Amino acid sequence: MMADNSYTPADENQQISNINDFFASQRLAFKKQSYLSLSERIEDLQLLKSAIKQHKEPLITALSQDFSGRSAGDSKMADIMPTIMGIDYTIKHLKKWMKPEKRHVSALFQPAKAFVVYQPLGVVGIITPWNYPVFLSLGPLTTALAAGNRAMIKMSEFTPATNEVIKSMLLTVFSQNKVAVITGGVESASYFSEQAFDHLLFTGSTQVGKKVMASAAKNLTPVTLELGGKSPVIIDDEIDIKLAVSRILLGKTLNAGQTCVAPDYVLCPEGKVTELLSELKLQFNSMYPSFAENDDYTSIINQAQFDRLQQGVIDAVDKGADVTALVTDTDAFSGTRKMPLTVVTQVNDDMLLMQEEIFGPVLPIVSYKTFEQALSYVNDRPRPLALYLCSFDEGKKQQVLDGTHAGGVCINDAAVHVAQDDLPFGGIGPSGMGQYHGHEGFLTFSKAKPVFEKGKFNTAKMAYPPYGKWIHRMMDKIFLS
Repeated sequence: MMADNSYTPADENQQISNINDFFASQRLAFKKQSYLSLSERIEDLQLLKSAIKQHKEPLITALSQDFSGRSAGDSKMADIMPTIMGIDYTIKHLKKWMKPEKRHVSALFQPAKAFVVYQPLGVVGIITPWNYPVFLSLGPLTTALAAGNRAMIKMSEFTPATNEVIKSMLLTVFSQNKVAVITGGVESASYFSEQAFDHLLFTGSTQVGKKVMASAAKNLTPVTLELGGKSPVIIDDEIDIKLAVSRILLGKTLNAGQTCVAPDYVLCPEGKVTELLSELKLQFNSMYPSFAENDDYTSIINQAQFDRLQQGVIDAVDKGADVTALVTDTDAFSGTRKMPLTVVTQVNDDMLLMQEEIFGPVLPIVSYKTFEQALSYVNDRPRPLALYLCSFDEGKKQQVLDGTHAGGVCINDAAVHVAQDDLPFGGIGPSGMGQYHGHEGFLTFSKAKPVFEKGKFNTAKMAYPPYGKWIHRMMDKIFLS
C-alpha cells in the first residue's frame, strides 16, 4: 500500500482473492455449524471484548495516526467505550433474545401452538466508514455474532493503521472462517458489495449507499444502510441560549464534526442569532483552550476532506454569508488539518453548505420567525438521520415528534442517542433503511422463523372437504357474522 492511502492493482487483486477465499470458507463453516448455542455466542462476545480491552492503546495510537491527530478522548468516548458497552448489554440480554416467542393460535386451528424462533442468517458483510472505524466495524460485528453468524468486515482505505490493528486483534481470538477483515480500496470495496451475503450492512454516504444497494440487489441480498444527511437542531424561543449551546456543542465538535449524526445546522429564533453566535464562541473556547496545541480536538481525516470543507465556506462567502471562525488566531495552526468550529450566518439554499451534508466543524445558522416555520423548513427537506430539539415546552416536543420524520431524535442533547444500548439506530428515506444496535441488531441479523405445531389430536380434520351445511353454518356464525 502506498503512503497516500491509494492501493496498487496488486493490492486490490490480493484483497479480491481474500474476499473469495474468506467467503467460501465462511460459507462452508456455517454449513457445518449453522446454529451456535447461547454459551458459544457469549464466549465469542467475551473474546471480542477482551481483545478490544487488550488492544485499547494500539487502537488509540493508530486512530491518531490515521487522522494526523485524533483526540484520545474522542477515540475512547466515541469508538472504544460504546463498543464495549454494547457487548456488555448484548451478553446480559442475549438469553432472552434467543428464546422462542409464543404467538397466538386462533380457535379455528386449535389445539396447536405457534411460535417464532430466531435463526442465524449465515455470512454477514459489514462495510465500515473512516470516521469511527472501531465502533462502526465492531459494533455491527457484536450483533452479528450475537445472532450466531459469521462476518466479513470491509474497512475504509482511509484508516490503514487502524485497519491493521483491528485485523491483527481479531486474529488473536477468531479464525478467519468466523471473522475476517478486508482492507483495500474502491475496487475491492465494490467487489465486496457484490458478494451473495446473507445480509449486508453499509455505513457511509447516501451516494455510495445507492451503489451498494444496486450491487446487493443482483443477489437479492437484504441491506441495512446507515447513511447521513443534514441533521437539524431546532432551538425554541423560550429556552436559555447558554443552556441550549451546552447541550449541542459536544455533538458538533466530537471528532471535529466528522460524525453522521453531528448537528448539521441550527434553526434559531431570529432575535437570538447574535446571542447564539456569542455563546458558541465562549463555550467552544472554554472546551478547547489553546486550540492549536490542544490534544482534545481532532484533525480532519485527510487533505481532500479538509479542502472540501474550506471550499464550502468560500462558496458561502461568495454567495453572501457571514463567516465567523470561533478561533481567531488561525496562523497558529496553519499547515495542519485542524479546523476550528466555524459558524456561518445569512445562509441561503444556493450555498453548498446548505445542499450537502457538512461532515465537519462548520455550523450554519438559519433564523426563523415562528416555531411552525422552523418545522416547515425541516419538512421541506430530505428526511435526516437525526433531529435535535432544545426545548422544555411539552407542546413543542410533541409537535416535533408528531410532525417530523427523522432516523432518531434527541431532546435537549445531541448525538448521544446512538450510544444508548436499548435504542435502535437507523435512518429513514435518503438517510438510510433498516436499523441495528441492541435487540434490533440481533433481529436484523436473524431470520424470524415462524413455526406452527400440531399434536396427535386434530380437530381441524372435521372441517375438511366435502363441506357440509353445518360447516358453512359454523363458519358463518362464528367467523363471518
